[in-house]
Amino acid sequence: MTGSTGTPAGVRGKFSVVGIGPGDPELITLKAARLIGAAPVVAYHAGVRKQSHARRIASSLIPADAIEEELRYPVTTGTTSHPGGYVGAMAEFYESCAVRLSAHLDAGRDVVLLAEGDPLFYGSSMYLHDRFKEIYETSVVPGVPAFAAATAAVSTPLVRQTDVLTVLPGTLPEPELARRLADTEAAIIMKLGRTFPAVRSALAAAGRLDGAWYVERASQPEERWLPVADVDPSSVPYFSLIVVPGDTAPTSARRAATPVGRAASASERVETNTVPSALESTLLVSTRLRLGAPAARPAGAGAAAESAESVEATRGGVSTDPVSGEVLVVGLGPGPDGWLTPEVSAALAEVGHVVGYAPYVNRVPQREGLQRHASGNTVEVDRARHALDLAKAGERVAVVSGGDAGVFGMASAVFEAAEDAAYADVRIRVLPGVSAVQAVAARAGAPVGADFAVMSLSDRLKPWPVVEERLRAVAAADLVLAIYNPASRSRTEQIGTARDVLLEHRKPDTVVVVGRDVGRAEESLTVTTLGELDPASIDMKCLVIVGASSTRATAAGQVWTPRYVR
Repeated sequence: MTGSTGTPAGVRGKFSVVGIGPGDPELITLKAARLIGAAPVVAYHAGVRKQSHARRIASSLIPADAIEEELRYPVTTGTTSHPGGYVGAMAEFYESCAVRLSAHLDAGRDVVLLAEGDPLFYGSSMYLHDRFKEIYETSVVPGVPAFAAATAAVSTPLVRQTDVLTVLPGTLPEPELARRLADTEAAIIMKLGRTFPAVRSALAAAGRLDGAWYVERASQPEERWLPVADVDPSSVPYFSLIVVPGDTAPTSARRAATPVGRAASASERVETNTVPSALESTLLVSTRLRLGAPAARPAGAGAAAESAESVEATRGGVSTDPVSGEVLVVGLGPGPDGWLTPEVSAALAEVGHVVGYAPYVNRVPQREGLQRHASGNTVEVDRARHALDLAKAGERVAVVSGGDAGVFGMASAVFEAAEDAAYADVRIRVLPGVSAVQAVAARAGAPVGADFAVMSLSDRLKPWPVVEERLRAVAAADLVLAIYNPASRSRTEQIGTARDVLLEHRKPDTVVVVGRDVGRAEESLTVTTLGELDPASIDMKCLVIVGASSTRATAAGQVWTPRYVR
């Protein structure tokens, strides 16, 4: 038995999402062309009061007898009278599209949905694919993404060797966009239009405006490209993007791409620490001049005599000339901008380099001329040496920590690294910040209003028996105890052991405060007792305050410790 379409009854159609490239029909893949040419049903999106761009690209391939389904957006700018706003209007639209297309699929007709560029790269088609993939047989045919066509248009390599490529939507907040641009070698910025002025400002703040290319309608007859700095913001259409080639990244940014604490690979050492050949130098200078990036001085005629001295006077790719700068070690506070001190804020506005653990570096707003050197956890001394090397070369450097840099922060690591006589002329200043214990204590009330001790439960830098010995000493002295680093992914049992050690000297009803993510949106504060403290509830985001015998909680749940001892 067959249905009216000639398809066996009960047999469902197949749903295919087909990438058709950025605009030039000749960039449609052979597989995409085959599926479109055999499709009983061809669907495509269309803008408000506009012809479908997707249909225009593939029009010569659509069979004359195919059923066409135009899926016209109800809104594209985010302004709508729909009671659910833009999100509600679009959800309703995609649901109605799914109903229309599922009618064909249930009738046994295959449906091909045209998708500009690549279907799963910022494409609308993915929302229908999400709805259908668990119900019908589906497939996705990749397409040439717009940024590939844009890179080809400007005839510029996007990334080389170990360059990092970051794809960013222009709709990101400007400070976030600037930070991400400063932290990568190469970038593609999509979704321009009305966001262009903020994107251009972010490029300038990141020091990436020079050498950035604006491309609109890539691969289409109306294609054009020009430097971003020369673009009239009022002329930027939706079908445009920005290419930031890796070759335009500052040399220091390329050095920073090698994580602190890891030996550079052979290729990285060649790039940063050796004198290039005459041919390599010529190519590098030619590339940088063409892209508007600072040209590297060739090690050839006029430079050979000083090349050996230049290499000798370099440590880790950083000049070690006698003129030394300064390292500022600053605390950013536990989280919110309001807890950043004016002194630290002013210092960060003046330095040329920020060095630190990546989550803390990310909290520093990007601005023009600022170079960022982010690294992973547990490489504090390596990080400190990198900062000292920069300062020795005459740079002004800020090493950032969360909370207060002098409380289990980077200040001690910097002084440890500075014991090397090579850094004798480097000045070090530590600027205080709001510490985590201060923040949690303030949220709780006044638990550290009397004598208190501060400890870290981490045994990475000291043996655990030493930790236990100090816990017993604090408990025996009846001091309030603030515990940093109470747990981590690899240390889940130590907080339970610490509780048991403290209970050797403290009563089970001793007041305990647990602060998690204090100062952030996910903040929580729990007041409990030592006997009821659940170790499983403690993680790396917590700070624990264990009260003294005199610490008490008010009827309102606030915690305080009397100033006196009686």
